[in-house]
Amino acid sequence: MGDRHLLIRASLPYSFAMDPFPIPAPAFDGRSRDVGAGAAFEWLRLGWGIFLANPGVWIAATVILIVGFFALSIVWFAGPLLACLLTPVVVAGLLAMCRNASVSGTIELQHLAAGFRAGTTPLIFLGLIFMVAMLAINLVVFVLFSGSLAGGMMMAGPTGLGVLLGGSLLAMLLSSLLLVPLAMAMWFAPALVFFNNMPPVDACKASLNACLKNILPFLILGLVIFVLAFFAALPVGLGFLVLVPVLSGTLYASYQDVFLAH
Repeated sequence: MGDRHLLIRASLPYSFAMDPFPIPAPAFDGRSRDVGAGAAFEWLRLGWGIFLANPGVWIAATVILIVGFFALSIVWFAGPLLACLLTPVVVAGLLAMCRNASVSGTIELQHLAAGFRAGTTPLIFLGLIFMVAMLAINLVVFVLFSGSLAGGMMMAGPTGLGVLLGGSLLAMLLSSLLLVPLAMAMWFAPALVFFNNMPPVDACKASLNACLKNILPFLILGLVIFVLAFFAALPVGLGFLVLVPVLSGTLYASYQDVFLAH
């Protein structure tokens, strides 16, 4: 039987005979699709539905995250950097909760740590990209603001005040312009790294491309999130206990729609 098997293999063309079986699936290339403007509202609706799957667990997870990131924020300099580094790992845990909620309808608090159990290294590398980008943006803003402050103090009267206000507004505008593409590059990146095993840099490129391709629904989504965040902050920030889970579900729904619904 062994000799017969070798004879059959030898009689096949070389390229076919050498292919291993089963043939491995091609790596995910990050190809995305166009969606309509109304998709933003559908993502939010699905995000709300994922939250309703188990509000108690979601709120408990959000409390853990808020307390953890607050604790990091009070550590001078190193704390915010570590928060940036761990953000993709934490987002992966939230996405794992969303996946379990959408597949089985049940979630557990232990799913929040999924990013620490699988794909941790590329997720941390993604966090490193985020951290360096944030440092660069903050450095640019600091230089502009410091320069306008120094110039304003050197010039007396309305001229100095104009220099200070103009420099401050320019710093805020430039910060916003730089944060928007960074947000687009990071929106889908944790999901692509965690679910699809994409390299971090490729995931950032695919995320940016997907957001640019669907700029209208993401513009609508951004405006709605801004409004929701405003109202969530009013009751001493308690609204974020609901908004964070809903936005996690919204992220998962948008990922499913833009990258998987072909």
